[in-house]
Amino acid sequence: MIRGETPARLLATATAEFLRFGFDGTDANRIARRTGVAPAAFYRAFKDRVDAFLAVYADWAEAERRAFARLLGRPGPIDEIVAALVARTRRDANFRRSLRRLAQEDVRVRRALAAARLAAVADLASWLGPGRIDRASLAVDLIQVEHLATALAEGELAAMSVSEHAARGRLALLLMRWRIRPAGVVSEEAALGARA
Repeated sequence: MIRGETPARLLATATAEFLRFGFDGTDANRIARRTGVAPAAFYRAFKDRVDAFLAVYADWAEAERRAFARLLGRPGPIDEIVAALVARTRRDANFRRSLRRLAQEDVRVRRALAAARLAAVADLASWLGPGRIDRASLAVDLIQVEHLATALAEGELAAMSVSEHAARGRLALLLMRWRIRPAGVVSEEAALGARA
């Protein structure tokens, strides 16, 4: 591992590159050049490009988890919450596409995605309180929310000349079940299972 601030600078550059261009549109040499270091420095900080992607994903997934908790607790009509979720999903479309593809191809990414989803399920279970919805149902609902938000963000239904109304309605129903803040949950940290 290299010393100093170089690994953090490489990670910051890798984050910008992966979010903008996705995995396939990003290469280690460009990350190194844009960081102002030699390409060898990249490989001292990360084993390979997937390792760099996973480091970016760890930070990104944590930010997404917190943003999702804020959305759930946000006051206002559910259609505004759905719109905000779809907009957030659209914002990092290249990164999300890379994540889905890499999770199919690389066991390390698959495990990282599974761990992030399990953390989200634990957050939801904590948010809802004991016995409200079993974790298996929460996991299935979470996958549905992800896929519906992605389909809406990427215009999949519009491409089929199908109204997005049903998908937005289903997404709203899922989110409504989760938005209800149970008694005793008073902070985002509590809603996130006190894993700050």
